[in-house]
This record gives sequence, C-alpha cells and structure tokens, in this order.
Amino acid sequence: MSGWWSYLEERTRGEVDENVLGDRYVMAVGSVWEGLRPLGLGLHDAERVVHSRYEALGDRVRRRPPDPLDLASLAARAAGHEGRPAAIEAFWDGDTVHDWFVVLVAVLDDPAGEGHLAVVHHRRDGPPPGTVAAEAGRALADHLGVPFHFASPDVPDDDAPRWRAAR
Repeated sequence: MSGWWSYLEERTRGEVDENVLGDRYVMAVGSVWEGLRPLGLGLHDAERVVHSRYEALGDRVRRRPPDPLDLASLAARAAGHEGRPAAIEAFWDGDTVHDWFVVLVAVLDDPAGEGHLAVVHHRRDGPPPGTVAAEAGRALADHLGVPFHFASPDVPDDDAPRWRAAR
C-alpha cells in the first residue's frame, strides 16, 4: 500500500474501513479523497488506497450479492421507475476494484432519463459480463416491446455511443 494511508486521521481510517467492509466503494474513495486532497492526493490515488484496503481486509468484506438478472426481477425494476421505458441499454463501466462491468438501464421517456436495472460483474466461473448482460437485456427489451442497445458487447469500451446519442 502507498504511504498515503498513514496520512489519514484515525477517524477517517475507521470510516474508510467501515465502508470497505460494507462494500461501499464509492463512499470509501470519497472519504480518502476528501481527507487527503489538501495534501495533493488525486482521485486515482484515492482509488488505489481503497483497493489496498479491500485487499488487506480480504474475506471480511461483506460483498453484495449479484443483482438478479431473471426476467421477472428486471421487469419489476423497470416498472418501478417513473417514466415509460423507450429502450433497454447495456454499457461498460469500470473501477480499480471491480475492473470492467456492464450496467443495464431502462432508457426512459416521459419524463426522460434512465433507471438503473442491474450491474453485471465478471464471474470467474461464468460467461463474460457482456454476454450475460446482452442476454438479459434482450429478453427484457423483447418482453417490454422496446429496442435493446449495447454498442460494444464483446469489448469493454466506456466511450461507445449510448442509445440516445446513436438515435
């Protein structure tokens, strides 16, 4: 681990570890960054500090179970968002802890926006997340009678065009 950890106040270290143990990555990074930004720490270095804490705390981290990807669960999530689904979309995102993953959303009209449906992480013993997300997203889109969009299902690309931009 970098020497940055030792510069954090004890209270902030406890807060970071509590967030890591609860698998609240973004909150942990925010705490590190806020605590050390005055000393010149950048966001990527804050992510590295948190990644090191994930490694140090290992099996004690209470990882969240994967989001359900069955049609009934996804349809219920889509129905729970304000707005009418205009499309189902999958796109790549990533961070230093989870590597690349796929986010599945309902693109909403009236009012416009998007509603989170699921995050698909890589599983050591399973198919690639792009394949899993594409299968679940297509099934939901077919069920709802809307288009499905995934600009880069085979290769992680967080700059691939989104559905609204591609229209």
